[in-house]
Amino acid sequence: MVGRITFLPLGKTIQVRPGTSVLRAAREAKVHIATRCGGNAGCLMCKIQVDPEQAAALSPPSDAERRKLGPLLEQGVRLACQAGVRGEVAVRLPEDPLKAAIRKQLERQREDEGLW
Repeated sequence: MVGRITFLPLGKTIQVRPGTSVLRAAREAKVHIATRCGGNAGCLMCKIQVDPEQAAALSPPSDAERRKLGPLLEQGVRLACQAGVRGEVAVRLPEDPLKAAIRKQLERQREDEGLW
């Protein structure tokens, strides 16, 4: 059996061996997911989002994930360093903070221009 993961919003898909962490799959696909702890569930920077109907395509949450994420798990938030790929799944990556700030600034600028 082969795992298959799609990184959204990039739309990049890669096949991996079952059990490969989402973080490792991202690195193999040359998709950046920020982390400071080296994949030890310590920094919480590698949060990803998975739709509830695809949750079974990832390994069950580890004890470390349960402690760190708590109720966020129910909202489909997982740690890329802890979630292993078990099937076909699409995960949503968080928006880069700098890109988010630029996007918001551009949106405000467009709104302002529309008012004149």
